[in-house]
Amino acid sequence: MAESGSLPTGFGELEVLAVGMVLLVEALTGLCLNSLTILSFCKTPELRTPTHLLVLSLALADSGISLNALVAATSSLLRRWPYGSNGCQAHGFQGFVTALASICSSAAIAWGRYHHYCSRSQLAWNTAISLVICVWLSSAFWAALPLLGWGHYDYEPLGTCCTLDYSRGDRNFTSFLFTMAFFNFFVPLFITFISYRLMEQKLRKIGHLQVNTTLPARTLLFGWGPYALLYLYATIADVSSVSPKLQMVPALVAKTVPTINAINYALGGEMVHRGIWQCLSPQGSGLDRAR
Repeated sequence: MAESGSLPTGFGELEVLAVGMVLLVEALTGLCLNSLTILSFCKTPELRTPTHLLVLSLALADSGISLNALVAATSSLLRRWPYGSNGCQAHGFQGFVTALASICSSAAIAWGRYHHYCSRSQLAWNTAISLVICVWLSSAFWAALPLLGWGHYDYEPLGTCCTLDYSRGDRNFTSFLFTMAFFNFFVPLFITFISYRLMEQKLRKIGHLQVNTTLPARTLLFGWGPYALLYLYATIADVSSVSPKLQMVPALVAKTVPTINAINYALGGEMVHRGIWQCLSPQGSGLDRAR
């Protein structure tokens, strides 16, 4: 089905349509919420702080994930991949870059919040900018490696989107997977968990716990854990024994991360919430300035 209109193995007409509609809803929801976050940062001077720069980086990464999902949704509704093999490589690269940037940006935010709440000192601009640059350069580096031969991008089982090819399960894939997962999943997850754990202990002592300290780590586990399990299984067994429908579950789950992150980091923050309201309501922002 990659470039033809025939149905992929293991999927019926309604199932392909259902996957396309789910991807479309996930893509549009994530794009709308993260676009509001980006717009509020650009139009609200109070949000132009080093801490919110990390949130902006996450919103940009999550917008990229949603754009990736939108391409996959369009292809699913067309029942074919219309962009050829080079388009598949580009789609896989773009999706991998933004996914890694989203994971690492979440870890950077966790460290930034720990620094802010536990050291009681503002995050410096040069530190925040350095973190953002490192996140994106590192993500681009790891996502480029499959294009250079360490790992490989190929079609998902549905044949309408592309990701890291786990179907081979050879030494090339296994070595890339474990190295990449250590630096881009387990290390960020550890940083996120430890940062919020230490912050929770610190703030509980002074009775000033105002930050959700469990949702970020849970989001990483929920959103990217199914992919990690599928990739791990592919290194030790024949992944073809897993039904194509089940193999699509990690992709659908991961595309919910942009929406969850937008609600947690942006809509859940009072200042960002106010900035979004000002962007949506020019009259309201005028009244706020008048006050």
